[in-house]
Amino acid sequence: MAIIKQKEQRVAMLIDTQNLYHSARNLYGSRVNFGAVLKEAVAGRHLVRAIAYVITTEAEDEKNFFEALNNLGIETKTKDLQIFLGGAKKADWDVGLAVDAVRLAPKVDAIIIASGDGDFVPLVEYLKFMGTQVEVITFGRSASSRLREIADDFIDMCENQRKYLFGSRDGRNEASARHPREKQPSNRNRNRPSLHKEE
Repeated sequence: MAIIKQKEQRVAMLIDTQNLYHSARNLYGSRVNFGAVLKEAVAGRHLVRAIAYVITTEAEDEKNFFEALNNLGIETKTKDLQIFLGGAKKADWDVGLAVDAVRLAPKVDAIIIASGDGDFVPLVEYLKFMGTQVEVITFGRSASSRLREIADDFIDMCENQRKYLFGSRDGRNEASARHPREKQPSNRNRNRPSLHKEE
């Protein structure tokens, strides 16, 4: 659905870091360039707030990751990875992101959700019902078809993935900042998303 993005619009961007990270790694073996994602989604409008929702571990590179986000003007909200008896792991920010979206909606003209998670469909429906423009930016190949359908605007990063990614399966284009270790157990220290602009 085509929409007009006015320069004077106030926007808030909420980033499901885990969703983008795993989509980039599973689809392309690459890392996310969050600076490029932010720039494309905001499109020159007035950014009121940008929040990245992150699961923390004890990875040594977490500090650099958070600093890189802050340098882009993105604040971080963190939650510890939960490990249960038997080794089961749980880590998601779905409820927290949804609550922030509802709180921010009256203060902005548009909410941008950087995620392809179908769990956000009810949130998008509610925000639209309340009169807020809702935009989604994510990797279309791993996104919920319903989320794509109901968003006022859907930016599919798969259509120009090189614009939004660093790194590749053959190891080229190394990045200076990497995402901290994620919840998946295998190869978790490889191919982490970068936050800096491509040189």
